[in-house]
Parts: sequence; C-alpha cells; structure tokens
Amino acid sequence: MFETPENDSISPALRALLELFATDLADVKFPDVDTAVLGESAAHVREKAEAVARAQAALDAARHALNESQESLLQKGQRALAYAKVFAEDDADLGAKLEAIHLPRPVRKGGPAQAEPVGATPGNDDNAPRRRGRPPKLRPVANLFTDGGNGQDGAQEEAAASLQS
Repeated sequence: MFETPENDSISPALRALLELFATDLADVKFPDVDTAVLGESAAHVREKAEAVARAQAALDAARHALNESQESLLQKGQRALAYAKVFAEDDADLGAKLEAIHLPRPVRKGGPAQAEPVGATPGNDDNAPRRRGRPPKLRPVANLFTDGGNGQDGAQEEAAASLQS
C-alpha cells in the first residue's frame, strides 16, 4: 500500500509509522487518524513532491534558455562593439565612449577552458608536442678572446670590411 521509492519525500520515520499502520495497526482507529487518513496524507505529500520536481525541471529548462539567450546577446554585442569601434575611428568622443565598454568573453560550449599551472612553461613539458618545421640556423658565435687581445682589433677589421663592400 505504501511505496518506498528512493527519492521519497516522506522521511524514513514517517514511512515506518505508515508501514505499522498498514500492518500491525490496520484495524486500529484513533480520532481523525487511521490507516486510510495517513495513506491519503502520504499520497498528497507525494503529489506535491512530484509537482515540485516538475517545477524544478521547468526552472532548470528556463535557466538554460536564459543562459543561451544571454550568450547570444553577448556575441552580438561583441560584434556590434567591434563594428562601432571601426566606425568611430574618426570620432574621438565616440571612440572614447566605446573604449570604456568592456564586455566579458563568451563562454565556450566545449566546457571550461583548461588553465595551465602557474609555473608551467610551454617548452619544458616532456609530453608537449614537438615544434614543426626546420630548426633555426645556428650562427657562429665570435669569441672575443681568441687572439689574446681585447677583441677590438677583430671588431674594427669587420667594421672596415663591411664599409668597403
């Protein structure tokens, strides 16, 4: 007679009392309280709980629709702001007003952006993909101390050679 679904809106203690009145106390009648009255009250509570669940589902759907509408407006607003900034390139007053407007970035539908840890650098990760393309050419580094002098003679000779050519 009394169902016990997992998401029951009736507390376990009340369910135990209802079960007692359905079994051991089925024939007992107190003033205004018996098995039938308790059963009707329990059914009423479950109906109201179902109404709350439906209202909650409708509220969730309405919130989702609101979020989508806000996201759409934000995307259109960002596009409008970009167009208006280009339009106002010759109007300093309008440009200043437009620069004062800071719209948030849209939320990507793929989920939240993955943030890198604070100390992470792109080149230090062993699992990072290798850079594509040819490696940069290595230029020979002139040693300033090759001929035992201070290196000014070699630099002067290179400067003179570059001026002559």
